[in-house]
Amino acid sequence: MLEGLPPNGATHVMRVDAPEREARSIADIIAESFDPAEVATSAFEIAVTAEDSPWAVEAYFGEEPDEDAIRELVALVSPDHAAAAVFSTLDKKDWVSASLEGLAPVAVGRFVVHGFHDRGIVGPHQIGIEIEAALAFGTGHHGTTKGCLAAIAAYGKKRRPARTLDVGTGTGVLAIAAGRLFHTPTVASDIDEVAVTTARANARANKAAPEIRFLHAPGLDAGAFGDMGPYDLIVANILLAPLKRIAKPLARLLAPGGTVVLSGLLPSHANAALAAYRAQGLRLVRRRTIEGWTTLELSRNADRPRR
Repeated sequence: MLEGLPPNGATHVMRVDAPEREARSIADIIAESFDPAEVATSAFEIAVTAEDSPWAVEAYFGEEPDEDAIRELVALVSPDHAAAAVFSTLDKKDWVSASLEGLAPVAVGRFVVHGFHDRGIVGPHQIGIEIEAALAFGTGHHGTTKGCLAAIAAYGKKRRPARTLDVGTGTGVLAIAAGRLFHTPTVASDIDEVAVTTARANARANKAAPEIRFLHAPGLDAGAFGDMGPYDLIVANILLAPLKRIAKPLARLLAPGGTVVLSGLLPSHANAALAAYRAQGLRLVRRRTIEGWTTLELSRNADRPRR
């Protein structure tokens, strides 16, 4: 996944204030440079004066980080911000609330992804999904997650899938969104066992557990995927390399006339992912780019056989 899985008991934090574009870039480069089991990152807007609206980046480390190495990463985006980065130590009991501070709810279509502190803002016709940033990747604040939520919402305006598959579920936010919107069976998988445990707990907390079956599995070769398929809607929010690797087995799991949503892609990577899925008989329906990340929606004609 793109953002890290926050470590239990993380006590070391790096913070730097920067304009939105630089803040998002700094958060991404740190997240992509470390094992997600060891580092968590977030970029969020700071509520200040009307004349200025800066953002902040915070990175949480399970062990004391090499400050010079972190500054070198930040300098790839901005040398000035690298020099301004501040490192500190938090009490273990405080880091979770600190990671959530400043994270505003995210509204995409009918979905509102929020923390426990914003439960009251969900309207009567909206679907609230409560996800805490301290649990696993997928708080809804990343452009890849927003792109997938937008695709799920758009799909729901036209039809309801008999079955949905969420590959690389993270916190389970996309599976929960599908389960809450469609009320039909959903399968959610992840290579990370901790993510699966977290996602299952989130589904229970969001009253979506009856619709979702969670699988801890690398790739899509486990027999359970086929046993519960085919799927009318498949969402895979991962990265280019694994998206290309699973193109063939994923296409086999897709029902005739089904839709595939691919994300975790930089704009420069989108065509490579598209080529891999076109080779499996899928065609591009829509391309979204949100906050520097691209989401592809593809489909296969109803009369096209699975390979």
